[in-house]
Amino acid sequence: MQLRAYQNILPEIRALGGQLIAVSPQSPDNTLSQKEKDELSFQVLSDTNGLVAAFYRILYDVPAYIQRIMENRFGLNLAEYNATDRWILPIPSTFMIDESGVIRSAHVNPDFMQRPEPDQLLDHLKKL
Repeated sequence: MQLRAYQNILPEIRALGGQLIAVSPQSPDNTLSQKEKDELSFQVLSDTNGLVAAFYRILYDVPAYIQRIMENRFGLNLAEYNATDRWILPIPSTFMIDESGVIRSAHVNPDFMQRPEPDQLLDHLKKL
């Protein structure tokens, strides 16, 4: 699921007093390009060194065999693309964090294709 799918529920999130913020490992330039390409009206922040991902314990080092596949098959140097000196990625995750910094809901799944549906996020937010 693309970030654009969440764009449609943004007014409801805001009406419930929430904010939607995406955090990406991409470089600031690539993050901005993604935001513009998908015409997103919410914040997309760059976490190139994985500090946010590490804080939430979802950061991992990409194994060497995956690095070779990404470079040889797809011509992608992840460290360069993300403007860092490490091959790191966050596990795809969605967190609902209250104003006190307490995580109220979490969805963490290594399969980036398995994301919560927008309606599921709204249901969780309404329960807070």
